[in-house]
Amino acid sequence: MDSQNYQITETLISDFRSFLIREEKSEGTVEKYMRDIRAFSVWLGERPATRENVAAWKNDLQKRNYAPVTVNSMLSALNTFFEFTGWRESRVKFLHIQRRLFREPGRELTRMEYERLVRTAMKLGRERIALLMETICATGIRVSEVKYITVDILRARRADISLKGKIRTILLPGKLCKKLILYAKKQGITQGEVFLTGSGKSLSRSQIWQEMKALCAEAGVEASKVFPHNLRHLFAVIWYRASHDIVKLADLLGHSSIETTRIYLIASGEEHMQLLERMGLVV
Repeated sequence: MDSQNYQITETLISDFRSFLIREEKSEGTVEKYMRDIRAFSVWLGERPATRENVAAWKNDLQKRNYAPVTVNSMLSALNTFFEFTGWRESRVKFLHIQRRLFREPGRELTRMEYERLVRTAMKLGRERIALLMETICATGIRVSEVKYITVDILRARRADISLKGKIRTILLPGKLCKKLILYAKKQGITQGEVFLTGSGKSLSRSQIWQEMKALCAEAGVEASKVFPHNLRHLFAVIWYRASHDIVKLADLLGHSSIETTRIYLIASGEEHMQLLERMGLVV
């Protein structure tokens, strides 16, 4: 097919969404891919999705000061879409990013800040979000996996999680299970998911995100540090410091590549500076 005929239509986008769901992509991944494809489609207008136009969009994102990792993430969504449509010649290369040595201080959630968020939530009477944060941070599950925390698994203290075609077992601390059993009893939840809305529906990713952000000012924690995935990062860092077993950690997190797990363990620049000071190599 002539690349000049590569027109992105609503039908194609809808078909792509169905494809991602059949491939068992997580809800968050599907929604992100949809946002990225639609953003490109709006920018593209009536023009065809040629490699030249994709490269121009890539350059435009950089001019608008999008972070390189964000640009690559958006290009990944586009390239997956082009694989689906058969428009392989429209794919472009990712930006080359030097491996990061440190995490940005403004994104690093510390254990003390996490504990302040939990205590603040309880003080404000927001027990559900407090327990939800504790559940993610104490188990390392993804926010999309919260639905697997059910009344039935609390007594067994373990949950089998199926995502992206893989099944892994998550163990839950006894103290957490006791707190969740008591919470479920108070809420009149006798079976199924523990974390529900007032109308009995599953909590959405955006609801969880908003409830966490609402705690920031009172807890004295920068909003840039507060989002569900950072709790998973904190779990990974603390678990690795205790075990020093990155292979087991990759299994716990459900990563197929240790390189992905390694990204979770990038230290902050402050930690590195403290290590340099302790080395005492300046005479």
